[in-house]
Amino acid sequence: MDSVTANSVATTTTGTFHFASRLHAAVRAKGTAALVGLDPRLDWLPPDVLTHARDLHDDPIARAAAAFEEFCVRLIDVVAPLVPAVKPQAAFFEELGADGCLALARVIRYARQAGLIVICDAKRGDIGTTAEAYAKAYLAGADPLAAPWQADALTVNPYLGKDTLEPFVKVAVERGAGIYVLVKTSNPGSASFQDRVADGQTIYRHVAQVVEDLAAQTAENGYGCVGAVVGATYPQELVELRAAMPHAPLLVPGYGSQGGAAADVAAAFASEGLGALINNSRGINFAYRTGTFAEQFGPRQWEAASEAATKQMIADLAMHAVKR
Repeated sequence: MDSVTANSVATTTTGTFHFASRLHAAVRAKGTAALVGLDPRLDWLPPDVLTHARDLHDDPIARAAAAFEEFCVRLIDVVAPLVPAVKPQAAFFEELGADGCLALARVIRYARQAGLIVICDAKRGDIGTTAEAYAKAYLAGADPLAAPWQADALTVNPYLGKDTLEPFVKVAVERGAGIYVLVKTSNPGSASFQDRVADGQTIYRHVAQVVEDLAAQTAENGYGCVGAVVGATYPQELVELRAAMPHAPLLVPGYGSQGGAAADVAAAFASEGLGALINNSRGINFAYRTGTFAEQFGPRQWEAASEAATKQMIADLAMHAVKR
């Protein structure tokens, strides 16, 4: 471990300050590892949300930002009693410029006030003071007021190398925050880089080794504040990577709309259903538009549809994924 990381690890306190400990306390409290992604898409939003936004604003950008905020806040009200964490996708908000960024900040604050763990999915990645600035901006950790964006955790792109990760790790340890490093992502094109072989191993295994080293160095109760993103759409690789990174909490996208099933994510979990969060975004956000939920609820009852879809996911994971 380098001296910067070692000094940072020494500042870690015990109990509920550490990110993984806080995360697992939330998972135990809710009895599930289901993670709800917040992915507002303007052309998919329910009619009542769009109508209200039109009543509030003439400017189309301000109107869209208001719609995103209302949709996410109402969705948080639905899922907060059911799941331990949410994952707002920063890109949808950033597309709207300053208005969207303000909406994202308010959504994160609202989710924290609702008692949820918040993972900001912004996939930041840089080196030196720039990486440190990103980390200080996003990673509030145990104290929501410690950073402007107030997130518990942040997704990080490791393409620039280990020195991309070290500033994020330093801030995460100091603040009781977490990072999730892109290791094996769920998109079909991930193989073009991540599956390339160098020195006898795939690139994703090289990244996984760095993640595991940092996770082990920052561990409390078996898990570090450095986690990994591993897609449900690659179940064999998920088995491989869970074994390669025993100290890393996993964030598993790809369940539901991208084709991953509960059985595909079973390998992500250690005992007691800990060690992973399974993300579902579109399947919960816009449940009212699809299948039986559309037939039963429709757009006027979109919140009830999202609640039913969340409960269905929780039951699915409990039956098919979580090791007992």
